[in-house]
Amino acid sequence: MDKKPVIILGAKGIGPSAAEVFKSNGMEVYCFLDDDKEMHGKEIDLISVLGETTDDGYLKYIGKKCDAFISEENITARKKLVKLLNDRRKVMPANAIHDKAHISDLAHIGYGNFINANALVSANAKIPNHCLIHSGAIIEYNAELGDYVQVGAGARINSNVTVGAETFIGSGVTIVAGVKIGKKANIGAGSVVVQDVKDGETVFGNPAKKVEL
Repeated sequence: MDKKPVIILGAKGIGPSAAEVFKSNGMEVYCFLDDDKEMHGKEIDLISVLGETTDDGYLKYIGKKCDAFISEENITARKKLVKLLNDRRKVMPANAIHDKAHISDLAHIGYGNFINANALVSANAKIPNHCLIHSGAIIEYNAELGDYVQVGAGARINSNVTVGAETFIGSGVTIVAGVKIGKKANIGAGSVVVQDVKDGETVFGNPAKKVEL
């Protein structure tokens, strides 16, 4: 990763974890920006929350002097902040990849992804943009995720699995080789997915079955 200082947009959720990830790589976190004014002036692990995410006084540094990372977990809010960076600063957010994550040199990694400690991304796996890969998750060879996918801690996505954009995969899930998961699907924690899941479906269990909401 680049050694520029980083401004983290969002001090809640995965914000503190993202700061830890950047520190694990010897990078300085310049500040947090958060729209909750009650947080302004506070410190998180000695990093100050200095203003709102739209504050041009800080955003102007992003690009040449600083990188930015978006720690917002809500997809709608995350997309809004990505658009903000694209429109105002003409940049994509940096990746936050923990020093103890294992990323193959043959993996394909885009922008704005969070990959926590002990995650494994194998050869020819594809993680495009703005995904959240939590601790100990495994993305096997030739697996492919869409944008804004979240993979819970300890989940295992086996070889040749495809996962559509904006899908949520809970902690401890296993998706067997070759399964196709649609867009905006939800896979409940601990589930074992042995057959394809359609767009927007929620599944749970071992084997995972559709849940009517």
